[in-house]
Amino acid sequence: MNRAKQMIHWGMGTDKAFTGRGVGVAVLDTGIYPHIDFGQRIAAFYDVVRGRPCPYDDNGHGTHISAIIGGSGEASEGKYQGVAPGCHLISVKVLDSKGGGYASDVLMGLKWIRENKERLGIRVVNISVGSYSRRNMGENSALVRGVDAAWDDGLVVVVAAGNNGPGRMTVTTPGISRKVITVGCSDDDKEVNVMGTRMVDYSGRGPTRACVCKPEILAPGAAVISCCNEENRYSVKSGTSMATPMVTGAIALLLEKYPDMSNRDVKLRLRERAVDLGQPRNQQGWGLLDVERLLADEVE
Repeated sequence: MNRAKQMIHWGMGTDKAFTGRGVGVAVLDTGIYPHIDFGQRIAAFYDVVRGRPCPYDDNGHGTHISAIIGGSGEASEGKYQGVAPGCHLISVKVLDSKGGGYASDVLMGLKWIRENKERLGIRVVNISVGSYSRRNMGENSALVRGVDAAWDDGLVVVVAAGNNGPGRMTVTTPGISRKVITVGCSDDDKEVNVMGTRMVDYSGRGPTRACVCKPEILAPGAAVISCCNEENRYSVKSGTSMATPMVTGAIALLLEKYPDMSNRDVKLRLRERAVDLGQPRNQQGWGLLDVERLLADEVE
């Protein structure tokens, strides 16, 4: 079992009393295929791209992300189970069949999430989406303002650091936001296939152009097996897109255990309980996600 698959199992096995039940997780991505591993837990679907009413995923990326967060593993007899298999999922399709999209669609998706967060019980937002364009992508960009507004509404916003490392200032937007929790890969030393390209040392590094240390935390993202957009099937994907839902799922477990935690409380808890890997701050942030430590009432 590779490190990434171990993290999924470990996150679930830490305390079987907690599965993310009652916690709504919104995923802005390519959509969601109604895989058996989601059961009846797709609570809502909103399609910004094509306006379709029923869940679908014409790329597969969003389904993969969603199952890392909350897949039950039913089609694999529990072998490929998500971190929080009891949470309910809110899928917001903002990317097309090629995985591309517009900032305006992401912003529309964020607006919809904010408007429906109470009705759907949304506590966490996963954004495994980013832009590395140097134009209009600074701290005052619309995307950063959009995720900041969601954070200010009380949502825990978790964003990928992007796959443009290992140079400085390679974290993608909106991961450069000072408020959100930005996630990098802990195992990007392994050469993997990221969207058709063989890559190594790809995880986005800080600081941002505004000299903000990024990312906040690392999680495994190499060769993660999760649901694909075919019946009862799984696929392998790699990148910070896969590391991000590891953290999102862990946060869903934490919010089930401590439902009164604010997004600021969650962020501080992640910082306090991360494992220092001894890497530069702008590579590892606070360190590696440790689900057992995160959920423990006390740690030594």
